[in-house]
Amino acid sequence: MKLFASRRFLAIYSGVLTLVFAITVVCGFAAPRNASFDQITVHRINFVEPDGAPRLIISDRAEFPGAFTRGKEYPRPDRRDVAGMLFMNDEASEMGGLIWGGLKQKDGTIQNHGHLSFDQYEQDQIFAIDSGREDQDKFSAIRIGERGDYPIQEAYDASLRIDKLPKDQQEAEWKKFFVTHTGDANRIYLGRSPERINAEGNPVIQFLDADGKVTNEFTGSK
Repeated sequence: MKLFASRRFLAIYSGVLTLVFAITVVCGFAAPRNASFDQITVHRINFVEPDGAPRLIISDRAEFPGAFTRGKEYPRPDRRDVAGMLFMNDEASEMGGLIWGGLKQKDGTIQNHGHLSFDQYEQDQIFAIDSGREDQDKFSAIRIGERGDYPIQEAYDASLRIDKLPKDQQEAEWKKFFVTHTGDANRIYLGRSPERINAEGNPVIQFLDADGKVTNEFTGSK
């Protein structure tokens, strides 16, 4: 007990701690900027600019982020079953991504999907490649579309508000939102889908007008 109480011991102990701290700081600053690894095991990687703005996120399912608009992250519960990559532009707004997932559920049904998309500026996707399976329904497609000129942040804010309403009121509120937020339309769908056949089960080619209404249709026999 006398040893630990002596001033000499305390001075030596303090000096050792100071030396260890100094070595740690110096070694930290002297660490190489470039390193080589054979393997890296991580849950998520955030690529950022020198100012900290996110540009690319690679993540597993558990750590997958929400949607970004000018650096602000919005929740996306629908992404809780995916892993992949999220692309951001120079303003830290989302501009597309590559995601995937798949499993056989406890009831035996199969859910499997892959998705690559690129977004309009501060809006949702306007080009996408999809493939997957929902139990017995299989699909694969290339989609090209248009988005309105309103910022997608307005849709995020509306979602936060509408999702708090009772279920029987949500559809009506979304209809009100899209009365003033127009311009979303599908232009080209090229692929395989149960929704792209007629009543007889034949594949069809449909031509749409500016409002998305079918103006002409050709079946496989034509």
